[in-house]
Amino acid sequence: MRCENIKQILTRNIQEAIEKAHLDWSQLQEIRLRIGQPVVAVYKSEEIILPISIERKELMEIIEYVSNYSLYAYENELRQGFITIEGGHRVGMAGQVLVANGQVKNLKNISSVNIRISHEILHCADSILPYIVQNKQVCHTLIISPPRCGKTTILRDLVRQISDGNKLLKGCSVGVVDERSELAGCYQGIPQNNVGMRTDVLDGCPKVEGMLMLIRSMSPQVIAVDEIGGMEEVETMKYAMHCGVKMLVTVHGESMEEIRKKPLFEQLVKEHCFKRYIVLHNGEHVGEVAGIYDERGSLIYKEVKSCKS
Repeated sequence: MRCENIKQILTRNIQEAIEKAHLDWSQLQEIRLRIGQPVVAVYKSEEIILPISIERKELMEIIEYVSNYSLYAYENELRQGFITIEGGHRVGMAGQVLVANGQVKNLKNISSVNIRISHEILHCADSILPYIVQNKQVCHTLIISPPRCGKTTILRDLVRQISDGNKLLKGCSVGVVDERSELAGCYQGIPQNNVGMRTDVLDGCPKVEGMLMLIRSMSPQVIAVDEIGGMEEVETMKYAMHCGVKMLVTVHGESMEEIRKKPLFEQLVKEHCFKRYIVLHNGEHVGEVAGIYDERGSLIYKEVKSCKS
């Protein structure tokens, strides 16, 4: 069970506080630990403040569990600010940053830890998939979502279904650029999440380099990238499209109108680069859709509910 991976890195004190608050481990999204401050749990998208505070000794004990008693061995991961543990859970850290030649070298005197709990919900994209497949081919798709609305969870399930294939399309080779180790949740290079039998993952790889590496070496039919944003990333994505690769991409946003006004995406919309836009919103279920739009930005479907979280 994935919750067991989380329990193994927490002190007994924190475990008991969570259980006394009658929180269902499977519904926890984040556990935030800050020295001298109460433990904060994000539970069903709501903050729950637990009646215990964290001291440095307890935080360091947790960090030792996370790093298998060798934080030095995770120096490369700490440059990005997090370590991925078994189960695909991401443990972010903040503290004193060591800089050399203008580059982040390491972290020390860690004072905050954010445990982001990986949630895999199979078939949560069932109601979305028919709208992004035409003539048994995947459409270039942009998923637009505010924080904590399930965009990564939806993208992961789309990757799985496209990779394995179903009645809508044959299985495709999918390349995933997993810069923050959230989509596949790799641990020691092995995906902890089900991303499909035909999926290749570049874990911890910057988006620009990753997209180019996949095109050159893995011949993907589809490339999935979570949270695209920079100009170079957008230009590389357009290059991939011109190479015949279908793109599945997510971006932070509240609406189709907002995306039209963003300088990076305004031209993409005008050029009809994406064939489908999926706009998510915060509801009772993972993957609730505020609207689905075609390449012209015209609304083609509204208020699709996916499965429960």
